Amino acid sequence: MVERLTRLEPGMRIVYGGDRFVTVTDELAQTFQDGDRLVVVQDTGDLLHVSHEDWSAATAAVDAAAGAFAAMGTAGDDQVTDFYLGFASHLEDDQVFALIAAANHDDVESARARGRSTTRLALTDTMRRDMIDGLRMWAGSEPVRGRVIEEIEHEGWRLDQVVSGLGVIAFVFEGRPNVLADGTGVLRAGNTVVFRIGSDALGTALATMEHAVVPAIESAGLPPGVVSLVEARSHAAGWALFSDPRIALAVARGSGAAVTQLGAVARQSGTPVSLHGTGGAWIVVAGSAKTDELGWAIYNSLDQKVCNTVNTVCIVESRKDDLIPVVLDALDRAGRRNGVVSKLHVTESAAASIPEEWFESVTIARADGDSDEPRTSSIGGDELGTEWEWERSPEVTLTVVPDVQTAICLFNEQSPHFIASLISSDDEEQRRFFELIDAPFVGNGFTRWVDGQFALDRPELGLSNWQSGRLFGRGGILSGDSAMTIRSRAVQEDPGLGRS
Repeated sequence: MVERLTRLEPGMRIVYGGDRFVTVTDELAQTFQDGDRLVVVQDTGDLLHVSHEDWSAATAAVDAAAGAFAAMGTAGDDQVTDFYLGFASHLEDDQVFALIAAANHDDVESARARGRSTTRLALTDTMRRDMIDGLRMWAGSEPVRGRVIEEIEHEGWRLDQVVSGLGVIAFVFEGRPNVLADGTGVLRAGNTVVFRIGSDALGTALATMEHAVVPAIESAGLPPGVVSLVEARSHAAGWALFSDPRIALAVARGSGAAVTQLGAVARQSGTPVSLHGTGGAWIVVAGSAKTDELGWAIYNSLDQKVCNTVNTVCIVESRKDDLIPVVLDALDRAGRRNGVVSKLHVTESAAASIPEEWFESVTIARADGDSDEPRTSSIGGDELGTEWEWERSPEVTLTVVPDVQTAICLFNEQSPHFIASLISSDDEEQRRFFELIDAPFVGNGFTRWVDGQFALDRPELGLSNWQSGRLFGRGGILSGDSAMTIRSRAVQEDPGLGRS
């Protein structure tokens, strides 16, 4: 007989991981009510409290998306195209967009009043144009659903390998309004989508759904719920969404710790994940590096803080005297571009090569306000993987290594296994670097090229690192047409065909 958990008691032991337990706190016991859910993260023992309201909101959104997916087989590719064109047209309509912009203004002001960062929250003219361009790109893209990618002929029959929709794709992301448009790219492969957006941007998302998404769905004749939104502000709604076993793929974007936790919740529910939380690119500088190439690579990798921003720079010992000044100059210029002072972290191997004035106290522009601190701080050699979440003041780590091979080993040991770039004029050295570095994205210049729209001409839904292992069967850039599965269809020509 299965009984429901209706209450918690302080000190109650909750088993996790098979042989460990965690105890219920007084606060959790007091807030937990009949009808709530307790999600136990089996990796860490985290006890995640999900209210009845949050669970219901997530379930309702998945109900709608699952129902729509069941009906997608009757929807033609031309209807999906019409949806993208309609969505784009609504965003282009100044009267419609004014309603969305007003909601975004309220979101931004509310976040600012609560001391929250608004850098990625504001729906700018550039973001609006990018959303429209991305939707029109999907409208003009070749449909992948139903495409026969392989035909295997046998005596009396044929096997077709056919691209098909994966199912309900769930997105949890923080405050970027453009993800709501980019994520609809999964419809091109026959999927449906559920979004859970951070509380800071929920008003913007609701307005976008009401004034642009839903009208586009209706005019295209697509099944209701093909794009659904979890209408809840609590983080717990994301845990509830990723706990639903009907989700075919869980995609999380945001800060590292939160994304890792969300990924654990999805995995233990049996759902594959695509996580985009930990970033920070590395640039390795070889002995044959050209100074102008290095300077541009650093400068152009620091225009804003996103996952593909350069975070760690490794310079070989033989060139430290002439190349470290190049790095400092590029870092300084990147700060001046934002009207601020940049921040540097150095290991012991690099500290002696930094001018004294770089250790003086300056004002660094932080997310929670200006901070007076030394411009250069010292860190340990085992902290090279620390990702600096800067707001306006560009922030990097600098270390000196004996050779490129050492830098490769440090990257493979400490980095999130994400993006690596080698500044070198030696083609053979570039080849070896690609073979030995454990990263999905490898280049020879600036690191900000790692972006679906920029590199693939397709809106990006997220970038996957290899921190939790290499990916199976797909690249690290998740786009709408890569969220699909392969079905096998047998075409029997000989009615008497058998195995005997």
